[in-house]
Amino acid sequence: MREEGQLVQWDDAKGYGFIQPDGGGPRLFVHAQAFASRAQRPRAGERLSYEPGLDAQGKRRALKVRGQRAEPAAAPAGRGSGGGSGALWLVPGFAAFYLLCHLRWPLPPALWGGYMAMSLASFIVYAGDKRAARLGQRRVAENSLHLLALACGWPGALLARQLLRHKSSKPAFARRFWLSVAANCLLFVLIFTPLPAWMRQFFG
Repeated sequence: MREEGQLVQWDDAKGYGFIQPDGGGPRLFVHAQAFASRAQRPRAGERLSYEPGLDAQGKRRALKVRGQRAEPAAAPAGRGSGGGSGALWLVPGFAAFYLLCHLRWPLPPALWGGYMAMSLASFIVYAGDKRAARLGQRRVAENSLHLLALACGWPGALLARQLLRHKSSKPAFARRFWLSVAANCLLFVLIFTPLPAWMRQFFG
């Protein structure tokens, strides 16, 4: 059965590297000979599919490796996976919306501080998870990242996804991330604006 992962380390001079499986666990050794039908040289950051196997010493390694898609080091303006760098406008856009709401209906003073603190925490956690992926160390659970986004940390998570290019190439993660963003914004509107009261009056 084929599995997928990311080539997190590659030594072109020695002809080998390591793959971090998508399902977690220790990194897999991969030799250049495993890319039998490939003309291009492997490079760190690539998305790969492979068959897990064992070498002569019984150690796990990747076999019959195929390229999937590259993890881009940088994306052009307005493009990129996971919503593209154009999605960054949501951060100042939400800040402007928050300011307007605060001027119209004074918001709790600690709320903005909560968004700032959780966003900083999210950015730090994303940066740590990216480093762990590169070094093959224990990763942060995706559910924890989504909970941080839901708990007012999505602006920092969005910045981390775009600036660090982390968790930006997995469609399944992106879908759940944007659901977390939408849920947080919806909760903000329902709790801190008079929209629910207006709706009750309109439909009542």
